[in-house]
Amino acid sequence: MDSPLLARVLFTVGPVPITEPVVVTWGLMALLAGGAAALTARLKVVPSRRQAAIEVVVGAIEGLIRETLRTSPAPYIALLGTILLFILAANWSSLIPGVDPPTAHLETDAALALIVFCAVIYYGVRSRGLGAYLRTFAEPNVLMVPLNVVETFTRTFSLIVRLFGNVMSGVFVIGIVLSLAGLLVPIPLMALDLLTGAVQAYIFTVLAMVFIGGAIAEGQAGPDKEGKSS
Repeated sequence: MDSPLLARVLFTVGPVPITEPVVVTWGLMALLAGGAAALTARLKVVPSRRQAAIEVVVGAIEGLIRETLRTSPAPYIALLGTILLFILAANWSSLIPGVDPPTAHLETDAALALIVFCAVIYYGVRSRGLGAYLRTFAEPNVLMVPLNVVETFTRTFSLIVRLFGNVMSGVFVIGIVLSLAGLLVPIPLMALDLLTGAVQAYIFTVLAMVFIGGAIAEGQAGPDKEGKSS
């Protein structure tokens, strides 16, 4: 069995090797983008069953953002909703024979965590202002600056390790059982893998919300005021 830390190279574009996680990631992005465009092509005032189902999903994500950030979800739903749906689709892609989920590779998880890291800074600066955001690293006093800076990086690293460890271990265990016991025995484990994939997508997204919420906490206008302004 290949090392889970190595990504299989499928082809090269000039000197650049294109690995399996990259191809699967772009395939999932195209599938999600195309599906979203098709599902939202004919929205109506009186929703159909399909539109009602979409509105339930969007409403649930908005509710989760509103409860976590205590503010209007409008500025954040595009980013956080996309992260949630992508990780969910990536985790569940392990059920396709011959496909390794991109989230079982460190580079994908590192890219997702880097997006969250940049989003925390962006929303923090936008909400508080650059000077006020930088001063948060000196809270409660200036001696805490090194620790607060380290915390910013370590919590990003924790996102990578948590997602990678859980997804990779599930794929690894199913692969071992499949090689030893045949096709039917791993079915209960695959059902458990579905649940684990959904839980990990939820946890990653909620932690992203918590980190963003901490960055904007003192600079936000409040639910009512921001909701009206947006």
